[in-house]
Amino acid sequence: MKVLIIEDTQELAKSLRLFLELENNHVECAYDLATASHYISVTHFDIILLDIMLPDGDGRVFLRSVRARNKNIPVIVMTARSEISDRVDLLDIGADDYIIKPFEFVELEARCRAVLRRHSGQDQQALSYGNIILYPLSAMIEFGQEKIPLRNRELRLLEIFCNSPEILFSKEQLTDRLFLISDEVTENAIEVYVGRLRKKLVGSNVTIETVRGIGYRLVKDE
Repeated sequence: MKVLIIEDTQELAKSLRLFLELENNHVECAYDLATASHYISVTHFDIILLDIMLPDGDGRVFLRSVRARNKNIPVIVMTARSEISDRVDLLDIGADDYIIKPFEFVELEARCRAVLRRHSGQDQQALSYGNIILYPLSAMIEFGQEKIPLRNRELRLLEIFCNSPEILFSKEQLTDRLFLISDEVTENAIEVYVGRLRKKLVGSNVTIETVRGIGYRLVKDE
């Protein structure tokens, strides 16, 4: 997952970031709404973790603005409010889920997975295309009798392709989804990771096809 944490308590945000990164996620932190607005305007996120009370505004106003712009980014609100009316209000204005502070990080990570499953309409514990099965939680692909481990960005890249097989992605779109804003990305970075995945898919009936001058897509061999 590529996650945006919007939380002004920096100790909590940094601790949550470290936890999620240990689970092979890519994480950005925004400590105010201005920074958060900038981030979502320049890059793609799979999910947003949103605090309500922020130094430059109300997270609910931010959530409404995101939905008003037809941005279908999954949002989980992290709130200290536990009244039923508050929780109903959050769902009504566009939150996909909420979690009451204080919370266990493992519960929040599980909620992220559940929300993403609902959004994709697929079971994120196992994605399949052709004769390959991708297991995101164990960073493994399987086909035939082969079980092949994936490194972090190889996993993320193949997950993008498996969630949208036969859809064409430009290098810019893949870079946006694969790297953080702060990452230093070389011009041929996507080519390198595509090349690594192609080697690991040898023997399966799927491949990553290059459409010259446009980008890449996951296809079945004819």
